[in-house]
Amino acid sequence: MTTSPTLADGGRTVMLRIPAKAEYITLCRLALTGLARVRSFPEELVADMKLALTEACSNSVRHAYNGDAGTVDILYELQADRLIVEVCDEGSGFDLAEDEESDELTEGGLGIAIIRSIADELDIERRDTGGSRLRFVKLLET
Repeated sequence: MTTSPTLADGGRTVMLRIPAKAEYITLCRLALTGLARVRSFPEELVADMKLALTEACSNSVRHAYNGDAGTVDILYELQADRLIVEVCDEGSGFDLAEDEESDELTEGGLGIAIIRSIADELDIERRDTGGSRLRFVKLLET
């Protein structure tokens, strides 16, 4: 895990790279908990963000590498007015338009909907270098 110095606006950035295995998702949640201690957040906000983060990381772990070895990168950025979380992998990626058109709700198929309901902003894209990038933002009371 690496951290950056305090940004000009008082923000902080933390990066974490984990193996794409379910047992490492707890580390992602712990890093978010630690970052939340830099600034006092309501417990409900921390719990919601942990849920969104778990869903985002789980998507990469379950779907990006089809059981092969790989990594998931998580970027946490704490700014004065927002908390930004970005989850990236270099796996097979997915077609969000196709997933949104599906009427079927399969086990684990609600992750994006859960993140969308928690976050104030959500951006999902396929990366030019391969894989997916999911970025969500929670606005903070200042």
